[in-house]
Amino acid sequence: MQDLATQFPQSDALCYLNHAAMGPWPQRTIDELTRFAKENLEFGASHYDRWLKVERGLRTGLAQLINAPSIDDIALLKNTSEGLSVIAYGIDWRVGDEILLLDQEFPSNRIVWQSLRSQGVVVKIIDTRCDDDVETLLIDYCTERTRLITVSSVQYATGLRVDLQRLSQHCRDNSILFCVDAIQSLGVLPFDLSQTPADFVVADGHKWLLGPEGIALFYCAEKRRKELALKQYGWHMVKALGNYDKDDWQVADSARRFECGSPNMLGIHALNASISVLLEVGIDEVARRAMANTRYLIAGLSDISGINLLSCTDEGRHGAIVTFSYPNIASDAFYSALRKEAIICAHRGGGVRFSPHCYNSKQHLDYALDAVRRITQAA
Repeated sequence: MQDLATQFPQSDALCYLNHAAMGPWPQRTIDELTRFAKENLEFGASHYDRWLKVERGLRTGLAQLINAPSIDDIALLKNTSEGLSVIAYGIDWRVGDEILLLDQEFPSNRIVWQSLRSQGVVVKIIDTRCDDDVETLLIDYCTERTRLITVSSVQYATGLRVDLQRLSQHCRDNSILFCVDAIQSLGVLPFDLSQTPADFVVADGHKWLLGPEGIALFYCAEKRRKELALKQYGWHMVKALGNYDKDDWQVADSARRFECGSPNMLGIHALNASISVLLEVGIDEVARRAMANTRYLIAGLSDISGINLLSCTDEGRHGAIVTFSYPNIASDAFYSALRKEAIICAHRGGGVRFSPHCYNSKQHLDYALDAVRRITQAA
């Protein structure tokens, strides 16, 4: 494709390193939404059949991103929290069943499971540090009552990259359900269900996938679909979709069974355009560039006197996230100082978090590193 910079013509007045919070939209997405809006203005829903093809295209693209067996495994939900809730309140729990997760998880992948304690479910939250062997910790905490392990592929605050293949194998060997929150890796790192089978994968579209809020991937393995009790019902989740006069309806066999109502066509068009950019570049090339940018930041921050890296920096153990602190400056004050320099980043995990994507240039990264250096020297 064309130079990636043409897809991200961002203002020269800022340096955007905040993809772990919210990614900017590519130019292609803006063009598609402009076209879609104009079509609505001029023709209303006259071309709805075409919109359905875009919806199918998005399911196909998302299935490709995780190497799902079929697009029938893909549902389009509102967000990660909704997907996790579909799982948590679809499973037939027994009193004493155990759920294991790490203390580094974002609240989306913690609160929903904690809410099950009222049903007698035991939720074990395992204390960790960024350099811990978290896979061994999770495996060692398993008992014969462990029903599900839920983990983020990359932890949001430290960028810790989890060995999903190892955990997946343990879950398969011990008949444990495996749930992956992939929001901090999907769109920037490869994910292959054939190598890392999971029962459930969820991910919003507004971070590394570079799409809007309000549209998310929900993958459910075929063998698990009918095991999840449905808590929402509506016209869109029936087998005979479009037959509005049919009274003896049945629930769809595909993952569409989890989509109860009207689809978010605006979000569908946007996310479909965004992931088409990533797929055109190739997710392996996206990962190569993004991880090169992350390693560049790690090296540059390591050379600044006094900077404390809070992220694991071992090869293969971090995503496209690097979090750091400085002992003489409170992290919230450091974050504010960087924002004044037009560096868009985040205050997470007790430090400042940089999260570059594949299109960021070395000029962006050098500008951010120079700003860090100036701020520390002035402290």
